Amino acid sequence: MLCDAHCHFFSAGFFAALAKQRGVLSSSIILGELGWEDPGSPEALADRWVQELDAYGVGRSALIASVPGDEQSVAAAVARHPARFVGYFMIDPSAADAVDRTRRALTDLGLRAVCLFPAMHQVPLDDDRTNRVVEAASAVPGAAVFVHCGLLSIGVRKKLGLPSRFDLRLGDPLAVSRLALTFPKTPFIMPHFGAGLFREALMAADVAANIHFDTSSSNSWIRYTPGLTIEAIFKTALSVVGPSRLLFGTDSSFFPRGWNEPIYEQQKTIVESTGLSSPEKESVFSGNFNRLFPQ
Repeated sequence: MLCDAHCHFFSAGFFAALAKQRGVLSSSIILGELGWEDPGSPEALADRWVQELDAYGVGRSALIASVPGDEQSVAAAVARHPARFVGYFMIDPSAADAVDRTRRALTDLGLRAVCLFPAMHQVPLDDDRTNRVVEAASAVPGAAVFVHCGLLSIGVRKKLGLPSRFDLRLGDPLAVSRLALTFPKTPFIMPHFGAGLFREALMAADVAANIHFDTSSSNSWIRYTPGLTIEAIFKTALSVVGPSRLLFGTDSSFFPRGWNEPIYEQQKTIVESTGLSSPEKESVFSGNFNRLFPQ
């Protein structure tokens, strides 16, 4: 069974937030500019995703609420299809209710991972506000912490001409290792192999055995390291953390594009070339995700 550890849930709430930032009255204007489908209700979008995943043989997927405050949308999707979706949600640690929202999302709403974007929200990973959010997550059995490090580039914002005033200095994987060592029973997930800070991500994961990488997206950050290839990324990561700490993901997000099959085909070809055994390959493409987020 194939599992995708990184899909964005671009709900009506997500597009409403973009419309507000753009200063337009209706999200339909935003959707028209992008040429994307109207998501409809969270339940309708959840059904759309199930239909899409079925078409590609994907059994389970993470769904990420992609703006702070939209956790209710993903919770509705998870409640509608609990066997298919694992809910992630974004928290801005600088918000006054960040800790309360974290607790509620991981308990009452049934979500499973809190997502931190330090460069976006400009709250350092060694800040007390971040620590309080992670502490609240660690108190919930089975909860995970997702931390976006390195390069942060959001395509939809570029397409709409919205500013992205991100402080990339704050997305240091070495700071994730401090959190992971402080909360050793909590799984930490670093997407895109550290998104450009690959060496630091490897160092962090080497010292903290509860740090995992998700393999999602095109990983185009490799252009910052001359000569680096995606094949080399996989082989190096496997040599440091092994197959038990890699989670396959695509970074799929909007319709009509839907599930990003080319990412899967590329990564499947690479993994096939690494010499992993069948059980190890299964771990990367489904087993590790199911172990972290059992049904």
